[in-house]
Amino acid sequence: MIEFIKNPKIDFMGKRKYAFVFSGLLMALGIFSLIQMWGGRANLGIDFAGGTEVQVKFSRPVSLGAVRSALDSVGLKDMEIQELPTLNKILVTEKGSEQSLGKVSDAIINTLKQKFAGASPVIDSTTEIGPKVGSRLRSDAIVASLFAAVGILIYIALRFRFQFSIGATIATFHDVLAVLGVFYLLGKEVNLIFISALLTIAGYSLTDTVVVFDRIRENLRTAVKEPIESVVNRSINEVLSRTLITSLTVIFCSLALLVFGGEVIHDFALAITLGVIVGTYSSWFVASPAVLLVSRGKILHHRR
Repeated sequence: MIEFIKNPKIDFMGKRKYAFVFSGLLMALGIFSLIQMWGGRANLGIDFAGGTEVQVKFSRPVSLGAVRSALDSVGLKDMEIQELPTLNKILVTEKGSEQSLGKVSDAIINTLKQKFAGASPVIDSTTEIGPKVGSRLRSDAIVASLFAAVGILIYIALRFRFQFSIGATIATFHDVLAVLGVFYLLGKEVNLIFISALLTIAGYSLTDTVVVFDRIRENLRTAVKEPIESVVNRSINEVLSRTLITSLTVIFCSLALLVFGGEVIHDFALAITLGVIVGTYSSWFVASPAVLLVSRGKILHHRR
């Protein structure tokens, strides 16, 4: 492997107290965001809030102001309008209105066809989800994330030992909650695509953590008299270059999607980019220190 840092001797465990404070703040923000999401007070997409979404393509660019004025003139007020300028597309959304499902989409389509006949509007897609269905999807998404965490706990417990499974689970929750919290602060929309990104982040975080845990397990077999903190530090430093190369490779790909992928996958790419950064950090400063904390530094050297 290419070594970005040759023979690193970074004292990761010595900085774990500061990392725990920082990570604790990230997780607190994520938990607050999760509560807001559960209560429907976050910026939820129609997948979770319910509502109507109409995507319209024009033959030439049209201004958001003109579209908003056209919709306001027929009583379609308080609509969320998003422009996809490179594609000459407009996305019109109304959230959480069960009574107007069907009627709203028809009104939007008819108004745009009448007011912008010269721009040849074509309906790309229409999505309608009732608030009850959205609430069910929101609950199912949270339950799916919890089941994924339980699966991680069982997998790591079988492959390593119980202390390791707790460390991996804490790190995975940390990464997911951190990205959720950042998205909440940025006012980004939470939808099914974002949940898919969170589950992808959980998988990446687990993979990165397992690499570190494997090296710790190998070193514990031979370093019988070496202090456990020293073994963990040495193990992380030994796979540091590999971790950085893997993370940077994924980040380069996600940044390419973020910059050149367009508006449709912008938030997904942003979530993946943040998740890889946080996941790399957590494999060093959250997962392994959590193992030491749970075991109180008394991990046996004859681990399988």
